Amino acid sequence: MSLNTQGRPTRPEVSADPGAYADTFSGSRGLDQAEPLIFERASFGNTGVDLPEPKGAKTRLGGLERENALGLPGLTEPEAMRHYVRLSRKNYAIDLGLYPLGSCTMKHNPRLNEKIARLPGFAELHPLQPDSTTQGALELIDRLAHWLRTLTNMPAVAMSPGAGAHGELCGLMAIRAALEARGDARKRVLVPESAHGTNPATAAMCGYGVDSIPANAEGRVDLAALKAKLGPDVAALMLTNPNTCGLFERDIIEVAQAVHAAGAFFYCDGANFNAIVGRVRPGDLGIDAMHINLHKTFSTPHGGGGPGSGPVVFSAALAPFVPLPYVVHEADGYRLVEQAEGAARPFGRLKGFHGQMGMFIRALAYMMSHGADGLRQVAEDAVLNANYILASLKDVLSPAFAGPCMHEALFDDRFLKDTGVTTLDFAKAMIDEGYHPMTMYFPLVVHGALLIEPTETESKDALDEFIGTLRHLAERAKAGDRERFLAAPSLAPRRRLDETAAARKPVLRWRPAPPASAAAE
Repeated sequence: MSLNTQGRPTRPEVSADPGAYADTFSGSRGLDQAEPLIFERASFGNTGVDLPEPKGAKTRLGGLERENALGLPGLTEPEAMRHYVRLSRKNYAIDLGLYPLGSCTMKHNPRLNEKIARLPGFAELHPLQPDSTTQGALELIDRLAHWLRTLTNMPAVAMSPGAGAHGELCGLMAIRAALEARGDARKRVLVPESAHGTNPATAAMCGYGVDSIPANAEGRVDLAALKAKLGPDVAALMLTNPNTCGLFERDIIEVAQAVHAAGAFFYCDGANFNAIVGRVRPGDLGIDAMHINLHKTFSTPHGGGGPGSGPVVFSAALAPFVPLPYVVHEADGYRLVEQAEGAARPFGRLKGFHGQMGMFIRALAYMMSHGADGLRQVAEDAVLNANYILASLKDVLSPAFAGPCMHEALFDDRFLKDTGVTTLDFAKAMIDEGYHPMTMYFPLVVHGALLIEPTETESKDALDEFIGTLRHLAERAKAGDRERFLAAPSLAPRRRLDETAAARKPVLRWRPAPPASAAAE
């Protein structure tokens, strides 16, 4: 099999079956069945269907007929079904256990949301239907937009961006349009070190140079350094709040005032809105634009039904530049605005259609089922759970910063000093314990970072079990049980790869092994 095989061996022998455990004859362990690549399982002479060649049919390919075999694997229907079910069992999922990825907000997706999204009146819509036949869907988009504006205290919102990074692009394009409208050709965007990694990439895509703002000893933006870099050529500040260290920026009001005094705009990365929803309105903080990840705050699946969904809310200064399309409510119903009207000066459009409808349905169902008090409790419980983890582990792990956190707890690797165990080793050992590792080595401002976000959906029992596991692993590392960590994961079907070599020389295409005679030559 032509997959990456670099890395230290984790078992005394390696099974001939590439998807197998090494310690059983079948390659399976209990009900966890071995599964190779679909190409290796298949026979290229087989097919799951048996249709005769059509008689008298003429090609309509205009001389572009395929000359060689397609090369798809041939399986029967049961074989194909079993292959994908077995692969699904190798995935970790929020429906399987606590998913502690920091900065990702892997929260439970209520099944009520899924049921509503599958109602035929929504699920069977087509984006090219006339407005008169989609009044319910347009009302839903308008209602969701209303609540996003209400929760953020921002007067305008763009619903079409397809993900968080797409929302960042939307916000920066609106800022650029506003600057161009006033004849102001600014060239720089300021991005704190504690911001999300996509922020500088977005600024660069919009043609701006990027200046980094350092963090202070508390893990927050260095206000003096920020003010020193503000000037007449600065277009915007892109700040994440709460930031990637899981901390609220205490100086955010003063930050906003300084940015506006310099004639720039204040973009806030809203990926961590889950920590403050119902508690803090970003518009009250002086923010001009902020994207909202519906999958993080309002419980739509990560990537479910397409890309994510990243609506962007705007201040009054940027409202005229909101991209098309958007919904308006008039006396005779709802209408999609596809061309600029009145005083609006949209910078264009970001998508072919209107946004991620399935995500809109789920998000509004989540909002309506929780209510204002429930959304407030979402933030409170998310922060409470993260601080419970921080307080329960601070004696065996090493918190990156002093004091309480927001919705995610950040540790560094000082607790592993002189153990011979790295952050990566610790992560691999978590796999053997049945947990997906937390976010590792991010944010980059913290050495050997371990970023944990439990979200509000985890019970105290689930948190206690997770905390107990991490305490056990930390104690084993400090006790000198280094080999256990270097061998991990030993209970997973795959051994550990040399990740550096795999990244530099990835094998992206499967090719059949050469015949034995050719290999001998």
